[in-house]
Amino acid sequence: MAIPAYKAFMLPLLEAIADGQDHAIPDVTSRLASRFNLDEIEREEMLPSGQQTVVANRVAWAKTYLKKAGLLVNPERGRVRITDEGQAVLRQKPTMIDRRFLEQYPSFKAFVSGDGENGETRTSGAAAEAEDTRTPEEAIEDAYLDLRNALADDVLDRVKACSPQFFESLVVRLLVAMGYGGSLKDAGEAVGRTGDDGIDGIIKEDMLGLDVLCVQAKRWDGSVGRPIVQAFAGSMEGFRARKGVLITTSTFSKDAREYVSRIERKIVLIDGKRMAQLMIDHNIGVTTTRAYVLKRPDSVFFEDVGG
Repeated sequence: MAIPAYKAFMLPLLEAIADGQDHAIPDVTSRLASRFNLDEIEREEMLPSGQQTVVANRVAWAKTYLKKAGLLVNPERGRVRITDEGQAVLRQKPTMIDRRFLEQYPSFKAFVSGDGENGETRTSGAAAEAEDTRTPEEAIEDAYLDLRNALADDVLDRVKACSPQFFESLVVRLLVAMGYGGSLKDAGEAVGRTGDDGIDGIIKEDMLGLDVLCVQAKRWDGSVGRPIVQAFAGSMEGFRARKGVLITTSTFSKDAREYVSRIERKIVLIDGKRMAQLMIDHNIGVTTTRAYVLKRPDSVFFEDVGG
């Protein structure tokens, strides 16, 4: 039989880990291939890139969507475990789990909407079950957003698993790649002097050091509230700094964001999701696996040769 679409793997995947134990993803993938009676040729069929089998790729996407809906988690890299919400779904005895089913979960809707930095949203829709009215170029753009969101999610998970020292080095590299801090040596010497699990320092805002930037970055489990941001703003007094960047691996509360919008100092809040997107934009911790170039006829060329 043909290899099923990724959405066909969602319910069987959840059922395969229904015992609540941790399961290795390769083992689950093999079990699902057997469940769908895939032969050896189908199991070994590769994507055009040649870097992953088709069945592994489709199971991986099923896992990603179930994870974003909160129905399963990755207790550690390469393993999955069903959540209480996932168990509740199985008790409903659904006949299928697909995108439309998962849209009842706010976390999944936030994932596929691709929230922008300024609050704008765009439905990615690369896996939508609705009638597809997009042009091929629109489909590529939407698929790119799906892939980018999934990559950012993976990058952030890896950052959270890093040591404090590695996280410190990562933030320094990111700031320098963005044009702040001068050189890696300069920024590295200026950041991380407090010796705690966070990062505090004063770096150059430009290569010449005409202005300075206060930096604080901490790995955080819960939402960062106004008191922490307010304390950071207060600490800037001692350095007569007018600008600051506060980076966290988690999120900022509404009160925290409202606070920085009202004060005179310019403080930029970068949450975990935004940090991962910036890492992608500046090629920190990511590598290019494949590039596609879209071309169209050159109208000027044909006007020149037409005469």
